[in-house]
Amino acid sequence: MIETFLDYGQIIIADLILSGDNALIIGMAAAGLSPELRKKAIFYGMLIAAVLRIIFAVVATKLLDVPGILFVGSLLLFWVCWRLFVEIRVNVDAEAELALATAGDSHSGYTGAPRRTLFSALLSIMIADVSMSLDNVLAVAAIADGDTQMLVFGLGFAIILMAFAATMIMHLLTKYPSISWLGLVVLVYVAGEMMYRGFFDISHGIGPLLGLIEGIEMG
Repeated sequence: MIETFLDYGQIIIADLILSGDNALIIGMAAAGLSPELRKKAIFYGMLIAAVLRIIFAVVATKLLDVPGILFVGSLLLFWVCWRLFVEIRVNVDAEAELALATAGDSHSGYTGAPRRTLFSALLSIMIADVSMSLDNVLAVAAIADGDTQMLVFGLGFAIILMAFAATMIMHLLTKYPSISWLGLVVLVYVAGEMMYRGFFDISHGIGPLLGLIEGIEMG
């Protein structure tokens, strides 16, 4: 019971701290549009991020049983941790909060005649969202560890955050940076555990697969 509660807590923290990238990209892209197009850009930008998360989650669940995939996933997750560390140091959350506030104010940001189309803004958002959505799904899938209910919860929670509370979350993370540092510690722990299982697990570990070790039976 306590372990399940901690897992859900880890997913919530991961969703919170990994939402900054999306908010920054969507806010900046929307703020560069004329005021009448901003709300559409924010809405469709959030929708694109949600769809990408669903696609990546389906792919992730299919790949979890492939031998060696956990080890590769752990390396990717460590890369996510490094990128998050850099973002915390340069205060990306504050930039994201400002970008969303600017995009939501018709008197701020770019207010002249349209200089770029809604399609071009959404294309920029989609390209940036590919890596950001993958980060989020990878972290949640690692914590869920094959638990479909937990994976769906993490996915749904991330989408709800983006759709209804992005500005509030950015304000919270800007005001209390310790939350981001706590989240980074959680992700490093998850990546480390994922790497351990990805190397030593007798069924899916890269160690037994390459004949380096006999392997350990893990659940």
